[in-house]
Amino acid sequence: MNLGEQAEGIRFLIRDRDATFTAVFDEVLTSLAARVIKTPVRAPQANAIAERWVGTIRRECTDRLLIYNAGHLRRALKAYERHYNRHRPHRSRDRRPPQPSHAPATLTDLDQVRLQRRPVLDGLINQYRRAA
Repeated sequence: MNLGEQAEGIRFLIRDRDATFTAVFDEVLTSLAARVIKTPVRAPQANAIAERWVGTIRRECTDRLLIYNAGHLRRALKAYERHYNRHRPHRSRDRRPPQPSHAPATLTDLDQVRLQRRPVLDGLINQYRRAA
């Protein structure tokens, strides 16, 4: 993988202590003025939040798309991030998104509610809101 000019913007890399990462790997990054931070020894949960996010975005987004190039990947990830933070329900937040874009609806008679569907990521994900 060739990062080109983007490699200059890397400030730090958090990695585990796997033998796959050699000293040469660390030297390449430090030569670019990046700081290599290793996770603590025998602490399997140290990277749990990042791994949970990576797993979620893979299962719900990138595993279901055919990515054409880096630009397409950036657009897809940005759209999914917006969906994840503003619309997707989270169990730990009582099924509310972290940054809701609208006030939470009160539960009424569901037979009388009209919904409006909005496709996200070319229809991979659908978001539903009350119709006006």
